[in-house]
Amino acid sequence: MVELLNFFAENRAKLLEQVLEHIGLTFTSLLIATLIAVPLGILITRKPKLAGGVLGFTGVLQTIPSIALLGFMIPLLGIGVKPAIFALFLYALLPILRNTYTGIDEVDDAVKEAALGIGLSRRQLLRQVELPLALPVIFAGLRTATVINVGVATLAAYIGAGGLGEFIFGGIALNNSVMIVAGALPAAVLAIFFDQLLAFLQNLDASKLSRLGKPLLLLVPLLSSAYFWPQAYSPGWSAGFPPEFMGRADGYDNLVETYDLDFNTTIINNSLMYKAVYEKEVDVISGYSTDGRIKAYDLHILEDNRHAFPPYYCVPIMQESLARQHPELVEALDMLAGRIDDSTMTVLNYRVDFDKLSPEQVAEEFLREQGLWKPDRKQGGETLIIGSKIFTEQYILAALFGQLIDGYTDFDVDTRPGLGGTKICFDALRNGEIALYPEYTGTGLQVMLSPPKDTLRKIIADPQAVYDYVSEAFAEQYDIRWLSPLGFNNTYALMMRRAQAEKLGLEQIGDLKDAY
Repeated sequence: MVELLNFFAENRAKLLEQVLEHIGLTFTSLLIATLIAVPLGILITRKPKLAGGVLGFTGVLQTIPSIALLGFMIPLLGIGVKPAIFALFLYALLPILRNTYTGIDEVDDAVKEAALGIGLSRRQLLRQVELPLALPVIFAGLRTATVINVGVATLAAYIGAGGLGEFIFGGIALNNSVMIVAGALPAAVLAIFFDQLLAFLQNLDASKLSRLGKPLLLLVPLLSSAYFWPQAYSPGWSAGFPPEFMGRADGYDNLVETYDLDFNTTIINNSLMYKAVYEKEVDVISGYSTDGRIKAYDLHILEDNRHAFPPYYCVPIMQESLARQHPELVEALDMLAGRIDDSTMTVLNYRVDFDKLSPEQVAEEFLREQGLWKPDRKQGGETLIIGSKIFTEQYILAALFGQLIDGYTDFDVDTRPGLGGTKICFDALRNGEIALYPEYTGTGLQVMLSPPKDTLRKIIADPQAVYDYVSEAFAEQYDIRWLSPLGFNNTYALMMRRAQAEKLGLEQIGDLKDAY
């Protein structure tokens, strides 16, 4: 609890910004959904033949996984607030539409006949009888939609739309439970607060609700515009950075401090950064030096001339007890030691991302080229679970590990690619839920160990010193063994469109300061 309170105190400005973004996303989507769903709900009560199709279609939209829906929106609307609001709008449609239809449709026929009998028109019947009687049911739909959207809006950070999901995704990537709670707790509080606020309004009688009508009409667009309050002005280059980069000791803060730079920052998922800079959504991204998308999108890597980023050599890691009990596993995986340099890993990534080959096919072809591939021995022995993080390179490495173990040991292999960030993979390894996964020396150093600054300064520029420090510390603290490095250094790299860099004469990160 003390750590959480300290985190809130240290990040109060960022927390306020994320809360405002979250409220803005939620209420903008709810406002649009209400303006469409309520009239549509009324319409299908008048045309019952349409009701089944309309409700069925919105019901299908509700079943689409939220991450998938956000992914579908990106080719159409790009990244940022537009696809996020549109996806949230689709999620809010069903509960508001269904409850509007149900509330009006269930008004007693005798009441409606009596109203028409005293001379009310159809429009008056709707305004004076049906809507007031249906209002509690409509409010219930609004409450449901609000709670859904507050929760789903945390995923907006995945596509660079901000909100409290930034802390959640960052915490998962950084093995930081406090950061996860710092995002999840305010989101839960917002959901409860807005649900109770709507419940209070729902229980008011018609006269009191009518008196509150004008203030409420002003409040809704005000809440909807909350998203844009934090973005009123931000200096510096337009940059897209993933949540992990923003929270790491060797990430954003260190970059800004080392080079004295300002960025107008959009938090965006790793998998979308490259497309975002290519399509000019941002000017600069913090990519990975072996990513195949650097070649595909013709990006220029700015030289880290002041060494802001440490070495990130890739290494298979496993529990020490497993390594001791089964040395054949270590021997099989050590066959890869030093065989994959930076350019080789870049090509392997490119073949999956842009040649559209499967990670398993790319892994097999590489092992055949190296003379290492053997068919699966199919011994029916103990199953070994191999995990990976959620990006292409890790999928390929998991496939490489699995095929070597299948071919050279009696283990059966079950790969679990795409487990998420560092925290999920590392916790799964420590808890015995996976047997091994590929990790990076820089991540082990900065994210899991966080050594004193004087120690960091001594070893940060020496890849072997970093590997030795991480290996010894993990063995002592976690009883986890780091095997031999594979050979490539997938470090952070600041990059931008090549045409833009050449036009401005930018070669090093330090050049950004004078060019802005």
